[in-house]
Amino acid sequence: MEKLSLQESVTEKVNCEASSTSGDNIENGNQEAKSKDEVSASAKMMKLSGPRWKRKGFVDIARGNPMSKIVLQLQTSLKQSKINATLSGCIVFVKVEAEAGELLEQASFGKIFTSQDDKQHFQFNLEESFYLYHALKCIKIVRDDEAPFEELELWKKITSERKGFPELYKAYSHLRSKNWVVRSGTNYGVDFIAYRHHPALVHAEYAVLVIPEKDSNAKIDRLSSWPGLCCPLRLSGSVAKTLLVLYIMGCCNSNKSSMSCLEEFTVEERVIRRWVPEQSREVPQKENAFCIFERQIAGKPTRKE
Repeated sequence: MEKLSLQESVTEKVNCEASSTSGDNIENGNQEAKSKDEVSASAKMMKLSGPRWKRKGFVDIARGNPMSKIVLQLQTSLKQSKINATLSGCIVFVKVEAEAGELLEQASFGKIFTSQDDKQHFQFNLEESFYLYHALKCIKIVRDDEAPFEELELWKKITSERKGFPELYKAYSHLRSKNWVVRSGTNYGVDFIAYRHHPALVHAEYAVLVIPEKDSNAKIDRLSSWPGLCCPLRLSGSVAKTLLVLYIMGCCNSNKSSMSCLEEFTVEERVIRRWVPEQSREVPQKENAFCIFERQIAGKPTRKE
C-alpha cells in the first residue's frame, strides 16, 4: 500500500471534488431538465445490484487499496508486535502502536476509544477478536492478570458468555473470508451488516441474519412466521440494504464443546428480496411521434400511455 493512508486518500478525493463544485452544478442543472416520465422510469428500474459508493471516485481508492492486502499487512504487523488482548465479559481490549492502530482502522476491526502518546486502545466484540485469534493467528487473548488462555479454555469461556457464538462466528468468518467488512447489525435488527470495502468508502450492501440448522427440539426460527420474515425484510429495504440469510448447516448434531465443531459447519447463503408487482410487469416502450403519425395514416388507434 502507498504511504498515503486510506483516510487521507478519502479526504484528498473529497477536496478535489469540492474544488470542481461549479462544474458539477452545471451538470446537475442539465440532469434536472429531464422529464418526470424519464425520472420515474429510471427509479422503477433502479436495483441494488452492486456496491453503492459514497462518492464518485471512491471505487478507484478501493481498487488501489484492496481489503485482502490491508488485512495481510495487519496480520503481519500484529504478529511482529506480539499483541496481547484482554478479555472482559463480551468485550476484548487491546493496546497497540500507532501503525498497527491505523491498520486496524483501515481493515475496520474494532473501535478506538482512547489514544495516549503513541499508543491506541481498541475494543473488539467476540467475533472480531476470535477471528484475529483463530483465523489470522495474530493476537493472544489473556485474562485480567495477563495470563494467556489455553485454546479450549478460551472457547468455553466465550461460548458461555455469548449464546449461539459458534454459529455467529462461523457466519462472521465466512463473510470476512470474502474480504468484506463485517460490523454489528444491532441497529438494523439483524446480526451483522456487510460492506464490500471500508465503511468510509461504501454503504453497507447486506443486512445479515444468521439462522442455525433447526433440530426437532428447537424453537421456531426467526423466519418461519410471516411477521418474522416481513420485519427484517421491510427494515433492510427501508435502509437500502439487501437481506442476506446465512443458514449454518451441520451444527445440529455437532459437539460444540470445542472449536473443532467449526470444521463441521457449512454455510448456505440465501438472498431475500421483496416482490414488487410494478417492477415485475413488462412495461411497453413509448411510441415516438413518427410511430404515432404512421398509425394515424393507416387508420389504426394509437396506444394509450
